[in-house]
Amino acid sequence: MMKSAYELAMERLQKSSPSLTLTAEQKAELAEIDSLFKAKIAERKIFLADQIRQAAAAGKFDEIESLEKQLTADVIRLQEDCESKKKKLRATFGAR
Repeated sequence: MMKSAYELAMERLQKSSPSLTLTAEQKAELAEIDSLFKAKIAERKIFLADQIRQAAAAGKFDEIESLEKQLTADVIRLQEDCESKKKKLRATFGAR
């Protein structure tokens, strides 16, 4: 039976970069990073939501838009930092 192009591609991918089976400890390390960054994101959202409320109460609508953009940028940056830290950690797993 012939293999599909997908099956052949998956075999090549597996040979070039074999997937790691993570230990419970490694999964816990990755989960800890996720947890840390979820907390940082939540903290940032709470802080900026409070500033947005204050700006709305003061009628500073241009400031609200700026704070909302800042919040979006901060969340994206923190998510990228989280993925970067997890990628670096995963790179050490094969070396252990």
